[in-house]
Amino acid sequence: MKNWLQTAFSKPPQAKSVETGAPLVALQLAQQARWTPHNYNALAREGYQRNAIAYRCIRLIAEAAASVNLGIRHSKSDPDIANLLKNPNPLMTRIEFFENFYGYLQLSGNSFIEAVELDGKPVALFNLRPDRMRAITDSKGKTKSWAYEVGGHKRIFKTELMGKASAIFHLRLFHPADDIYGFSPMQAAAKAVDVHNAGSVWAKSLLDNSARPSGALVYKGSQGAEHLTDEQFTRLKTELETRHSGAHAAGRPLLLEGGLDWKTMSLSPTDMDFINARREAAREIALAFGVPPMLLGIPGDNTYANYKEANLAFWRQTVLPLVRKTADGLSIWLSEWYGENINLQADEDSIAALSVERTQRWQALSQCDFMSNDEKRELAGLPNMEANNGGLS
Repeated sequence: MKNWLQTAFSKPPQAKSVETGAPLVALQLAQQARWTPHNYNALAREGYQRNAIAYRCIRLIAEAAASVNLGIRHSKSDPDIANLLKNPNPLMTRIEFFENFYGYLQLSGNSFIEAVELDGKPVALFNLRPDRMRAITDSKGKTKSWAYEVGGHKRIFKTELMGKASAIFHLRLFHPADDIYGFSPMQAAAKAVDVHNAGSVWAKSLLDNSARPSGALVYKGSQGAEHLTDEQFTRLKTELETRHSGAHAAGRPLLLEGGLDWKTMSLSPTDMDFINARREAAREIALAFGVPPMLLGIPGDNTYANYKEANLAFWRQTVLPLVRKTADGLSIWLSEWYGENINLQADEDSIAALSVERTQRWQALSQCDFMSNDEKRELAGLPNMEANNGGLS
């Protein structure tokens, strides 16, 4: 808090009131709120790197979504596609690859995959940072190519090729005011992130200032003197900066003499109630990302009866829609590469959080007397008995 001390104890020029002749001091405390710009680098810095709530939300979504396998059925290219998704590139595992993919999607609202081809087929997949991608549009506003620039080098990827699939896969979240780029949850939570971060800075500054709110020393005059002498002012300023500033000086009493009086200028932590303000900001961040506050350990939230219900809602309302959206997008993109209808589906049966719902669905199907076994297996997402027995009934 030395900056505050330097400002507070810099000797201002004295002004005399026209009517009373008493010294006047002009004090202006109001200022406009400053918000983080809505660009990728600023949001990544203030949200993901400096805010624990936003960081944990993105990690929860990315890790959960990446843990879901994408299965493929009824395609002669099954082995090639399955191997491509299992081993996207030599530099990272499947889990790490999709964690990056979903993480970029939550931060920027956009995620890009580049396919490296060999003999007309994709043999490796790489994530591209969304802040380095720029759309090049035609006269109608439609994307005709993507420009990827890093280290002063630019690469151009065309989106419309004659009889050939594009090397770039772009997945975006809905943006009501943009036809090309998506709108991220981090952008919606930006102001709540700023409030939460500002609360942390305020608390740290308060601790550095001996855990006391700001104030001012008022000189009432002593022995006929209206103002402190230069020597008294310098000594007082030095003593406050060296002996009464910082966490190491917490609780040290301030000795006032010679007509000095301490006046508190700011509200106490109880009056400001900044702790509750930070909790509300944390809930807004979690709401923007679709993560139940109970999963983040935010106190005072009783929306769900228990942790199990909150976790189930997280998977059903946030993770699975994101994975299904990705599966549909990749299906269309890979179909262009392989020249056939590719149908990727999320392997929901492998999700432990949905085991109770899955068991209840199977019990309900087993009690249906008006359905055949093959119809029940189809509704359960299993192959029919004829296909399972190699065509034998």
